Amino acid sequence: MSEILVLYYSHHGAVKQMAQLVARGIEQVDGVAARVRTVPRVSSVAEAIEPVVPDSGAPYVELKDLEECIGMALGSPTRFGNMAAPMKYFWDGTGGLWMKGVLAGKPAAVFTSTSSMHGGQETTLMSMMLPLMHHGMLIVGIPYTEPELLNTASGGTPYGASHTAGVSSDQPITEHERKLCLALGKRLALTAVKLARP
Repeated sequence: MSEILVLYYSHHGAVKQMAQLVARGIEQVDGVAARVRTVPRVSSVAEAIEPVVPDSGAPYVELKDLEECIGMALGSPTRFGNMAAPMKYFWDGTGGLWMKGVLAGKPAAVFTSTSSMHGGQETTLMSMMLPLMHHGMLIVGIPYTEPELLNTASGGTPYGASHTAGVSSDQPITEHERKLCLALGKRLALTAVKLARP
């Protein structure tokens, strides 16, 4: 069975929930499974602060996960209109894969969560696309043929799935946001299967 990597970083849990929804969308496609992984927090001091293996939740990503999967969904909360530092730190260490062209030609999708409606959702999605494009990945978005994209009053963009969590990070994922996460995962999987055919 082919696998698609769902790689995320989540601080308050919303991006983790979105990752699970994207994974469910991926697994709606026959012959495809989601491989869910996360990245550890980074420290502002020079000592490790995270355990080698997470206490709970998804395992930490390894470079082989990127090599073995036929596509990838990447998720991060917004940090001043950019991806969070732990995710950026991970991508900064993928130069070896870039030199070998491991990800070139594989499809990728992105998703994010912000505190406010205008908290940088689209710029964060674009910031996550940049390293993927440098790796030669093919970006898959959400087309306006998804009715929720036209009707949402919360998260959702053509660049990728998004969620508005509220200033206290207490707003649940709306039905529109949920459907867009599922649709993004399914579209990514369908694209990956087509591209993986010989």
